[in-house]
Formats: sequence, C-alpha cells, structure tokens
Amino acid sequence: MKKRILISDIARAMGVSITTVSFVLNGKAEEKRISEEVTNRILAYVEKVGYKPNQLAKSLRSGETKLLGLLVEDIGNPFFANVAKHIEKEAYKNDYHIIYCSIANDDNRAKELIDLFYDRHIDGFIITPTDNLSPTVRMLIQSKIPTILFDRYLTDVETNYVVSDNFKAAYDATKHLLENKNHQKVGLVSLYSNQTQMRDRMEGYRKAIDESRLQNFIQKISLDEDMSNDIMHDFIVGNQLDAVLFSTNYLTISALKSSKEKNFTMPKFISFDEHTLFNLYEPSITSISQNIKEIAHQLIKVLIKQISSKDEPIRQVVVPCELKIRASSL
Repeated sequence: MKKRILISDIARAMGVSITTVSFVLNGKAEEKRISEEVTNRILAYVEKVGYKPNQLAKSLRSGETKLLGLLVEDIGNPFFANVAKHIEKEAYKNDYHIIYCSIANDDNRAKELIDLFYDRHIDGFIITPTDNLSPTVRMLIQSKIPTILFDRYLTDVETNYVVSDNFKAAYDATKHLLENKNHQKVGLVSLYSNQTQMRDRMEGYRKAIDESRLQNFIQKISLDEDMSNDIMHDFIVGNQLDAVLFSTNYLTISALKSSKEKNFTMPKFISFDEHTLFNLYEPSITSISQNIKEIAHQLIKVLIKQISSKDEPIRQVVVPCELKIRASSL
C-alpha cells in the first residue's frame, strides 16, 4: 500500500505553508490573494501525485460525511436489490455514497443498525420501516437527521416517504381478472402483516370485488410458514378459484411450487412485483411492476433537499405502478 500523501508533504515540496496549500485545495486562493502562478503549481503537483483529501477531516470541516444509510428488509430480495442499485446510482450522481444492510423485518436489528449509522454521523437515512420502528424514526426527526421511508410508511409518524400506489395497482389488477365474466371467484393470497403496503394491496382487491358484488376469498400466509404448499393447494383448489392475485412475487413462486408438487392446475393469476423469470415462464406471468427507477430518483431527490435545508417541508410521494399483462391472466 502506498504511503498516504499529506498536505504537509505538498507544502514541503512546493516550498509554501500548509495553510497556503489548504486555501488552494478549498478554492479560496483568490480570496486569500494567493498568486495564480503559485495556485497553478500546487494544483498541477496535486494532480501529478494523486493527492486525495482525508475524508474524515473534510467531513469534520464541512459537517457532512457524504454518506447515506440505506436499511432495507432484505437486500437479497430482487425488488430491494434493484431499488438499492438505482438508489446507489442516483446518490453517486449527487456526490453521495450508500452504506446499506438488511434489517430482516426485525425491530431490534433495525434499531441497532440505525444507532450504528447515527454514531457514524451519516448525512441521512433511507429506511423500509419495521412495524414497531415509530419511536426510533421520531428520534431521528427530533434530532434533525434527514430521514425518508420507502416501500411502506408509518401511520403514526409524519415524515417523508416514497411508496408505490399499492391500492390502485391491486384494484386495477383485480378488475383485470374480473373482466373475464366467467371469473366469479377471484382470490387474494397475502401475508399476515400490518405493513401499509400489504394493507393497501388488500384494500384495493376488496374494493374491486365489492364493486362487482362478489364474495372475496382471502388467504394470509406467514413469512415462515412451513405448510405453504398445503395452504396454497387447499385455498386455490378447495375454493375452486377462477383467478388469484398474489401480493408478492415470492408468494407467486410458492404457489407455482405447490401446483407442481400437489399436481393441480393454476387458475388465471397475477403477481405483485416483477421477477426476471416471469417473462420466461410458460405461460408468461402477468405482473404489477413497481417503477423502481422513479422510486430511487424521488428518494434521493427528497432526501438531498432535506440535507440541504432542514426547513424543507415534508414530502410524501406516491409512484404509479404498471400492470404488465401476459398470458397467465388472459
């Protein structure tokens, strides 16, 4: 590893004071009446030796670390992985870097990681909150730490967030399934969850069913459910469903596994969230696609405004989804 070049090394090589070098590097040469000849010599030498400023010292002077903390439910999940990739790109365009981690929907883990990032003086937080994270998020807001939630929000905390229009997306998807007049039994498979995105998807489904004056069929499954194969079979086959809306892509995949292992034919169906395999599967799978690029763009845009001005108003952005119609729902 090469020896780190210090400002004192540059000053010694140029025959000037450390203060002079510091003024030049911080763009204050003209203000401090340092000659153009000396300024150009220092800048040329800095470029030649590849000097990089000490980020810790720089952050102490500016009060900014240029680091953002991204806490997602599961970075291995394709949705969160794609969002993280685009957030990183958007942040980099604005001269910020991302530190990200998974909180596994665990309240204690989320609090510990937020405390860790807080102690590192990061400039802002992007968080997919767990159910009981309200006190911690309030603490960040009260401490004037720029914070924005995404994918879901907390109903008892007034804060910035960027979410998809889950209600309308589920409503439109259910209406699409109901366009087939033979579909009298349209079901929903969701999770046992109080999170707002799951509640909104369920309410969108219910509204579409109620408008059609039909009975709703809802099956909730735990994330760690060992009997999901049996539950999927009993729900779909037992109710003789004509069509199903799955509230996540991994529930869709679970149902496909169940149909293979339990040897039953899937009815018409739609999955919330895209997956790389859905266009390759036979029949190709209709999905509700969240606008990941726009979500990432809005997250960074709102957060940087909060960092730049602590008096920025709270912004709550709802991003439309797209229903990608394929063979599984036709």
